[in-house]
Amino acid sequence: MSPPSDGTRPLVGLTTYREEAAWGVWRQRADLLHAEYADAIVAAGGVPVLLPPASGSDISARSVVARLDALVISGGADVDPERYGEEPHDRTSNWREDRDAWEMALLTAAAEVGLPVLGVCRGMQLMAVAAGGSLDQHTPDVVGHDEHSPGDDAFGRLTVRTLPGSRVAAAEGDTVGAQCHHHQSVREHPGFVATAWSPDEIVEAMEAPGDRFCVGVQWHPEMGRDQALFSALVAAAAARR
Repeated sequence: MSPPSDGTRPLVGLTTYREEAAWGVWRQRADLLHAEYADAIVAAGGVPVLLPPASGSDISARSVVARLDALVISGGADVDPERYGEEPHDRTSNWREDRDAWEMALLTAAAEVGLPVLGVCRGMQLMAVAAGGSLDQHTPDVVGHDEHSPGDDAFGRLTVRTLPGSRVAAAEGDTVGAQCHHHQSVREHPGFVATAWSPDEIVEAMEAPGDRFCVGVQWHPEMGRDQALFSALVAAAAARR
């Protein structure tokens, strides 16, 4: 289903970073997100709405979700390993308690009303943790190489295979030329079905069974200018409306 063109385009929330940033004459804390996310939502026929981690309260999350048609949990820093009962690995760092709490609250509120959700990279990992799952804190320890995240701002390029009949396969086809930047990966994902894998068998996508669009992917479709999943999300949002 195509999104409407009559002034009722779906509103899609995008979670953001809160970091020290520099622009113009300023250098201070800022709420920010790569522009590729918003561009992808616009190209899919939606209206992007940025959701900074200013409040982790359930009440605030429900208020936000009530006004949205879909939600994207964006990429970012590691999830606090305490949330899945583990001590930090030497390579686990930079988690943000405010962002963890806010996005957890948003996921809970979204589930309560059946809001379509897409999780990207950290977003997929947080979805798994929120469901009671866990992460491998350093993927190179599992696979023996760093091709999933080569370092700095470089993306790993992997050919990911998808599960026939899944939402990911319907959007992307049998395989995906994925741009990856994750040194962690999902180990356990209760309530979700694994629907894509890298050549070394790391779970690269998962989705909730049933009619609701609730999908997580480890790769970064926004960086590869891959519209398929964003278009599927906005179509699901339009259908729900």
